Amino acid sequence: MNAIEKELLKQIADLHKIPEGAFSLRVNGEGKTLSSTSEIEIEKKTDKPGINIYVKPNVKGKSMHIPAIITTGGVNDVVYNDFYIGENAEVTIVAGCGIHNNSSEDSKHNGIHSFHLAKGSNVTYLEKHLALGEGTGEKVLNPVTNIELEENSILTMDTTQVSGVTSSVRKTNAKLGDNAKLVIKEKILTTNSQIATTEFNVDLVGKNSSVDVISRSVAKDSSYQNFYSCINGKNKCFGHVACDGILTDQARIDSTPKIVCENVEATLVHEAAIGKIAGDQLVKLTTLGLTEEEAEDLIIKGFLK
Repeated sequence: MNAIEKELLKQIADLHKIPEGAFSLRVNGEGKTLSSTSEIEIEKKTDKPGINIYVKPNVKGKSMHIPAIITTGGVNDVVYNDFYIGENAEVTIVAGCGIHNNSSEDSKHNGIHSFHLAKGSNVTYLEKHLALGEGTGEKVLNPVTNIELEENSILTMDTTQVSGVTSSVRKTNAKLGDNAKLVIKEKILTTNSQIATTEFNVDLVGKNSSVDVISRSVAKDSSYQNFYSCINGKNKCFGHVACDGILTDQARIDSTPKIVCENVEATLVHEAAIGKIAGDQLVKLTTLGLTEEEAEDLIIKGFLK
């Protein structure tokens, strides 16, 4: 790997070298490295770009890395990744995409991920997006996630987008079966004139299914963020959405949490709060010797942690 590839992998997946075990690396729109194990099989798709990941039933305590990176301008990458998780399996998936663009040409990555979780399975999905480089070309990331959770399955998604991404549109669609649980933790930072759009659509079809969406975002300079979520309660279920945002400078955040009840035993709750950094927090930190800018950065880091 060259220096740029190493830096991107370090930042998006905490990788310092190619790991052992199940692994897939995508570079500039092409599959570069692919490795399977006896418990986790990763195969290249034959009909379109992307991979199929098969986790065998009852696998416990395993992890896989599937990062994608772009190291130049002029790349328009579209990839389809499908995850098939066997019954009662428990795995961690470390994904993420990084773009390094020093050119005047745009670079884009569109990742379409589909999760199929069988009964009793439990998946933790970690995804970090970032962009580096001093070029004038845009750095665009548009992830789409489609989720099907069977009975008693659990999917926890922890997604982070840090400064550098010119624009992004994140769409997540989910359908939950009986006793299935979906937890989404989203953190977004935008600066300059960057734009970030998030859209969640969750159908709570199964009895006692539940979803918890927690979004924390910071918009600085003249950046713009648009958050939309729709939770549909179609059975006895529980849904919760919390969207908290911090604004600085001339930034703007739009938040639209929507809940739709189609069953008298559905319990759905939404919260939204957007505001500036509290003045007393800044005063307290500046009295400890920090500049106002340092204090603001520390508060934002803690908020997005």
